[in-house]
Amino acid sequence: MYTNKTILITGGTDGIGRSLVLQYLDLGANVVTCGRDQQKILALEAEAPIGKLCVLNADVSSERDCERSVSHAVKLFGGIDVLINNAGIAHIGNVLNTSEEDFQKIFQVNVKGAFNCMQAVIPFMEEMGQGLIINMASIAATIGIRDRFAYSMSKGAILSMTLSVAKDFIKKGIRCNCISPARVHTPFVDGFLDKHYPGKQQEMFEKLSASQPIGRMAEPEEVAQLAYYLCSKQASFITGTDVPIDGGFTRLNN
Repeated sequence: MYTNKTILITGGTDGIGRSLVLQYLDLGANVVTCGRDQQKILALEAEAPIGKLCVLNADVSSERDCERSVSHAVKLFGGIDVLINNAGIAHIGNVLNTSEEDFQKIFQVNVKGAFNCMQAVIPFMEEMGQGLIINMASIAATIGIRDRFAYSMSKGAILSMTLSVAKDFIKKGIRCNCISPARVHTPFVDGFLDKHYPGKQQEMFEKLSASQPIGRMAEPEEVAQLAYYLCSKQASFITGTDVPIDGGFTRLNN
């Protein structure tokens, strides 16, 4: 299905993004991704089939970097069939203890990063007469989560942008959806626990896992599988939709 298809995935060297990259490589796709950590870039390249992966050192908050990444992908593989806006950063704090600097940083990466990539990619998809865009949102976009003010703001923007792009380009053959995970067990979670709960990592991990009705966190591969479905022909009737993958968190937490 994905042989000779080109997938552009932002933030593909870690966590959910890494699972996405490896999944599409296994499916035979050409994958272009970006990252900033050279060790993680090298580790990802070591797992990829020769000639199927291009990893760029790019910052999604930079309009120029996004345009360069898209142009490189088109030149290298002939086009972009799927864009997955996965790059993002987290922040802990409420409206009072979130600094202007932190608020701006979250906005630049999570919101402007997705904007930059969609603005750069959509003209090529219009030219092809088809395209798929998946934006990584969060359950924080639609429900209140304590001490996630700036992060929730950014994911709410992702949801709104998804709806707008889906409506504006549906006649151009472009589908746009977003995925809203609850907690996913990524290196970020482990790093957060190491930093804030030294000596109590396992206890806090179990507590965070139990906060989801299903009793555990999602695995990155499960989110990647949902993205795979949304990109498939079986999902060709789905656009302008926010799809939760949350272990019952949104509806079953009473």
